[in-house]
Amino acid sequence: MTDNLPCVTQGPPVSSSRSGIVFVDKPAGITSHGVVSRVRKIADTRKVGHAGTLDPMATGLLTLGINSSTRLLTFLVGLDKEYLATIRLGASTDTDDAEGTESVFAEPGRVAQVTDERVRAAIEPLTGTISQVPSSVSAIRVDGRHAYELARAGETVVLKSREVTVSAFEVIEVRRGSQQAPATDESPAAEHPYIDLDVRVECSSGTYIRALARDLGAALGVGGHLTVLRRSRVGPFSVLDAATLEDLDPDLHLIAPETIAAQLFPSISLTGEQVLGLTQGKRLPGFEPDNDTVAALSPSGRLVGLVAVVGGVAKPIFNFPTHEVLA
Repeated sequence: MTDNLPCVTQGPPVSSSRSGIVFVDKPAGITSHGVVSRVRKIADTRKVGHAGTLDPMATGLLTLGINSSTRLLTFLVGLDKEYLATIRLGASTDTDDAEGTESVFAEPGRVAQVTDERVRAAIEPLTGTISQVPSSVSAIRVDGRHAYELARAGETVVLKSREVTVSAFEVIEVRRGSQQAPATDESPAAEHPYIDLDVRVECSSGTYIRALARDLGAALGVGGHLTVLRRSRVGPFSVLDAATLEDLDPDLHLIAPETIAAQLFPSISLTGEQVLGLTQGKRLPGFEPDNDTVAALSPSGRLVGLVAVVGGVAKPIFNFPTHEVLA
């Protein structure tokens, strides 16, 4: 249910230079872009971006960067994620989630044959490193357009499978019930049984939980779609530490970039002279061990930027503005 690229939105002119990361508990019924727009107004700045899209029906942790800290978003997008979801077995939709139309209902007898043991057996092949075909209404771009735009315009969308890792796929609760299916030209209104699975999924970036629901239903021969989705964790960051849009206060909830970097990368401390050199794009010798991504800190503990240490030499990946580092 996520994109793999950070989204940075430009709005009204900057009137605030505050920089940092904000965690928002996204409510249902609003797009990730809508959250960005709201935060842009709250933070009084035009430069706000998010790392990893959540669909309008989804809730939970949305990571946003403000001002120069949007530079960190690229390194947050690829973090593993945890979701709490409800999968409904017994009906499939054209979007693989509750926002679509329920196009196919399973025969009641087939649903009755789906035991807890069969569910667990069907989940096993969907765990580990798997090949997954994203939903046709995902935000993946096809020839420069989002797949969901093409699908909703009536065009046939065929997406390539991708390798993802599902490190945990746990059933928390199973509930059985029935729902009224509307009458059609082919059949009268009828009650159709369903099975709701509350699940917890830990997965790599780029995994589509809707696709897991679809594939689980297909494996059981009864169809399946997603009815609830909540992102509870991104890397080491929990939704329990996120603010709601109603309560968000940048003065209280803005997290300094060095605090975020300390949880993601090893760090090195620079002298004042080295800080100046790094902000000028110079390479700095004398550091070890080698590492692809290291947080470079000023004597006062500010994040100067991220560097790669190769052969004992720190090479800049990106730097923060000099006036922020030296303030």
